[in-house]
Amino acid sequence: MRKLWTDGSANPNPGPGGYAVIEDLNGVGQPVALGCDKDTTNIRMEGSALISALELLDGEEAEIHTDSEFWINVLTKWAAGWESRGWKKSTPGEIQNLDLVKKLYGLYKESNAKLIWVRGHVGTELNELADEWANKARKGETL
Repeated sequence: MRKLWTDGSANPNPGPGGYAVIEDLNGVGQPVALGCDKDTTNIRMEGSALISALELLDGEEAEIHTDSEFWINVLTKWAAGWESRGWKKSTPGEIQNLDLVKKLYGLYKESNAKLIWVRGHVGTELNELADEWANKARKGETL
């Protein structure tokens, strides 16, 4: 089973952003996907990292480790209800980042991936590596 780690960054937020997908190759992290946007938010970059990971997996069984509790909640708790209501919330207001929500939820539903939340910035090696590469991507570095 493949194990991926994702992270996104924007600094300032909103501002230039980047994301990274790291693959755990027997305990050694290897960057496998990077992306950037000149004007974005941290949340969008976190979602973009997950999209990239799911596209890379293409249905393979995997674990995706992320420090984005928000996106885990979107995918596992909220999106099904939003979709059943025609992409409307049960409370007033628009769904933020709906373009990413729809794309990511579609990929997630078709995936064989288990999402695993990890606390960010507490020294977890591959989470820290994903953060480091997301910041490199934000600054324009490529693989």
